[in-house]
Amino acid sequence: MAEEKLHMPPENLIENESGTVGLPIRIVVLSIVGFIGFYAILSALSAAPEPAEPMYATSNISTFSLNSGGGESNFSLEISVLDRENRGVGEANVIVWSPDRKKAYSGITGPDGNVIINILNPELPVGKSEGYIAVKVMRTGYRDFSGEYFLKITRS
Repeated sequence: MAEEKLHMPPENLIENESGTVGLPIRIVVLSIVGFIGFYAILSALSAAPEPAEPMYATSNISTFSLNSGGGESNFSLEISVLDRENRGVGEANVIVWSPDRKKAYSGITGPDGNVIINILNPELPVGKSEGYIAVKVMRTGYRDFSGEYFLKITRS
């Protein structure tokens, strides 16, 4: 007999229906409020700005050898700036630094994504027989590209 009372709802719950009055309208109101909140979140996500596109740079040479005699060692460096689909990125600002980081040179890419920068008598860091030209590329709508070891410079 004690087990039967545990499984049966209390008698006053069957007689008192006040807890169920208005329940359907509450469910409808809460559902509408939930949908409005969900729509607000989706609207905020769709209005978010586009992430910047990646880009990278390559050059026509990978190493350059300086004269050991200490004469003029000027050279032209052709740099191509490309997007992720290997299309040229025009109007990109390209900055290169000499291996000793004392000189900087810059240029702006043409519509094809190429720029030629003349490097005038680059110097290696003191006491080193090799160094690297660093590059930084910037363009609105793209992520900046930096390369500390863009081009190796050695002394022959």
